[in-house]
Amino acid sequence: MVEPEIRDGVRIVELLAAELDGHADPPLGLLSIGDADPDAAGTPQGDRAYDVPCDDADADRDDDSDATNDGDVVARVYVHEDRVHIEFRTDLDVAAETARERGLRTRPKATRSPRLLVFVERGAEVKDALRVFAAVVAADS
Repeated sequence: MVEPEIRDGVRIVELLAAELDGHADPPLGLLSIGDADPDAAGTPQGDRAYDVPCDDADADRDDDSDATNDGDVVARVYVHEDRVHIEFRTDLDVAAETARERGLRTRPKATRSPRLLVFVERGAEVKDALRVFAAVVAADS
């Protein structure tokens, strides 16, 4: 069981990676950890820790395609000193609604391709973040 008071960003990002990597069945089983930065340390602005690509079996990709190219990345995960933020890139409305239902703080990011930031501020919120990932993958299917 996850301690509810884990507030170390590095520990939270590790917990999230372990949970994302530990599922075999869809929808979470379609996700993986990609382009991980082993040197990512918690910083005030957030260091990119890893990407979360989706290996959609129905997608038409060449055998040589890289699963971590921007088209396949569902989200990028950033580590801060005391929290993690996830930058969702697809199905932003679904991600926002699910995150709010789970009690996670969200903020839109106004970029050329809009993004949604979802904040994971305690270790116990990792399970809530997984629900957001599952909803996004299910909506994208």
